[in-house]
Amino acid sequence: MQPPTVGRIVHYVSHGSPVQPDGTQVHESQCRAALVTEVWTDTTANLAVLNPTGMFFNSSEYDETATLGGSWHWPERT
Repeated sequence: MQPPTVGRIVHYVSHGSPVQPDGTQVHESQCRAALVTEVWTDTTANLAVLNPTGMFFNSSEYDETATLGGSWHWPERT
């Protein structure tokens, strides 16, 4: 895995809303664009996450599966 560096664009996986008793979510987890603002380790970085309604800042761990809410991963290559 390539370690993150300041200024690189990564994908952040949002948490989504809490799961309701029927198993559904009002807002499902989404992949969002994020900018690395600080690197702590090869897998942990501070991010500026870009949402349709604004930005927020978060410390986040790398997740190779790209499914864990609150994690980051490298953009998929197409």
